[in-house]
Amino acid sequence: MVNNAVVQSAVYYPPCIGFIAPSGTGKTTLLRQLIPLLNQRGLRIGYLKHAHHVFDIDQPGKDSYVIRAAGAAQVIIASEQRWVLLHEGGEADLLPLLARFDSTEFDLVLIEGFHRAHYPKIAVQRTQHSQSIAADHAHYYTDPDLIALVSDAPTTDYSLPLLALNQPAALAEFILNHWTAGRLVIHATAV
Repeated sequence: MVNNAVVQSAVYYPPCIGFIAPSGTGKTTLLRQLIPLLNQRGLRIGYLKHAHHVFDIDQPGKDSYVIRAAGAAQVIIASEQRWVLLHEGGEADLLPLLARFDSTEFDLVLIEGFHRAHYPKIAVQRTQHSQSIAADHAHYYTDPDLIALVSDAPTTDYSLPLLALNQPAALAEFILNHWTAGRLVIHATAV
């Protein structure tokens, strides 16, 4: 696969595309359908999720949990199947997190959230959530970094490409075309 990343100030940011919408709109469901389709087209996928709540993947009472609670700033838990790095403190800023990815392991990072950061994004819209697109959620659909809108209803409100929510294969082709053309990179102005 072609490597479409931007190098800025000696920091490597992998090609990425985000999916933004109010909570409960179906972003994760869409991504769960999209990832196998992108894999079938030859793309290896990374994933970055912004959580708006406190979470912990470690288990109370386990050695790693106890050591982290004792003050370790970073803890790696590793097994034969996987490993994870737990990092305490700091803000969840998009660019430093993207820079942590090992770009030899994937071709494209799918991002869920981080709607305030500047990077290529697709807004997801579901008719049942149209009431929630009041003033407090309008920014999801007017973001200057949007490259498309995925919706379950036809709309003429946007000048962006409109893709059907129930046609993930068409969305996969749209993303693959943008990736191949090198359009899914972090622009130098965003750094």
